[in-house]
Amino acid sequence: MPSQKIFASPQDVEAAFYEALEHSDIDAMMAVWAEDEEVVCVQPGGPRLVGYTMIREAWQRVFANGRKLKLRLSQQTAITTPFAMISTVLEHIATADDESPGTPVAATNVYVRGALGWRMVAHHASPVPPNSITEAPRILH
Repeated sequence: MPSQKIFASPQDVEAAFYEALEHSDIDAMMAVWAEDEEVVCVQPGGPRLVGYTMIREAWQRVFANGRKLKLRLSQQTAITTPFAMISTVLEHIATADDESPGTPVAATNVYVRGALGWRMVAHHASPVPPNSITEAPRILH
């Protein structure tokens, strides 16, 4: 199970998640996840993974190739309540040795606040169809 690191805000958890992903750090990655067997993760093109153990094994496989990733995030939006945050973002992922990003990935991350601070409970990422990215409107009305 993850370390007992306390994240004071959902933004802290999200920053830690992407830092762990960029550094291929399995311990840091699992420290952001809630200690709950109902946590859910869908990696791009992958199956729905439910439970801490399945998610850890999947991230270990991703990190096993030894490639360091370079991430750039764009079009971030968030809906925040006192006990939950739903964040959406476009992930532009490249490898450290080839900085040309591939197809962007649309991700939805869900964080909840509990006794041990904020933790991730869901991550769902899917490739974005080519030529479908438009800038999000700044004013809705």
